[in-house]
Amino acid sequence: MQPENLLHQIHLRTQKCTVGCPLLDRCLGGGIPCNSITELVAENGTGKTQFCLQLVLYAQLPPSRGGLSASSLYIHTEFPFPLRRLRQLSRAFRSSHPDHPVADPCGRVFVQGVYTADELVDALPKIELFLIHSKSRFPLRVIVIDSIAALFRSDFDNTGLDLRRRSSLFFKIAGGLKSLAKRFGLAVVVTNQVVDLIEGGNGNGVRVGNLGVLYSSGRRVAPALGLAWANCVNSRLFLSRHDDGADVDGSCSKSRRRISVVFAPHLPHSSSEFVITTEGVFGR
Repeated sequence: MQPENLLHQIHLRTQKCTVGCPLLDRCLGGGIPCNSITELVAENGTGKTQFCLQLVLYAQLPPSRGGLSASSLYIHTEFPFPLRRLRQLSRAFRSSHPDHPVADPCGRVFVQGVYTADELVDALPKIELFLIHSKSRFPLRVIVIDSIAALFRSDFDNTGLDLRRRSSLFFKIAGGLKSLAKRFGLAVVVTNQVVDLIEGGNGNGVRVGNLGVLYSSGRRVAPALGLAWANCVNSRLFLSRHDDGADVDGSCSKSRRRISVVFAPHLPHSSSEFVITTEGVFGR
């Protein structure tokens, strides 16, 4: 069997979880894959958290409707958890799925605050025990970490010792998450920030994935945490925002948002525009 045919067969066998929109699912080859880590990269305010909140609600749908019949663990690392927005999306979810057997879908989302990389490493064995002993009708099948970059923002200096320690933590966290994903069939999603690239720079001369250059809000950007972290995730999705310019009266116009596949073992390069409304995130 040719390597590309083998990858196609693996892709067909891998269960996916809908993100709550058929157009976006089509762009992603069926949704977020289980058994691996998917990274969402974007600047603040582009929609990373919105995607994740919608994902943990739609994961509760049965497989026949694109879900996993699953609960989710949402690990937040910097801002207060957006409970009000989750409840708003939950009401929209209930309206579009009135036959859903759970009266309060928010109750199927477990929330945990983690504020350092070491805390996250220490939490992984506890998550494993929870997965082993959970007997819920909606077993835990989705883990979201929002965001991974925040855990490494302030505790590390640009010294050789700290860079080695940081890389070691990358591999511990990613290795632990991949092990849990494969053992329990989890869909793991992590969000990441971006950093600005200096004009004329080449991003260290390293191209990772389909998109050699990333732009958002008119700026050239790169995913935070560098190449060491890029090697820790299985798939990378880039969310960008582009302003159409100011209106005639000088007010700010609406932004256009796009999700693009940077790299994924099961997907070609693809992209889709999307909008964020009170009801959720939808492709167009």
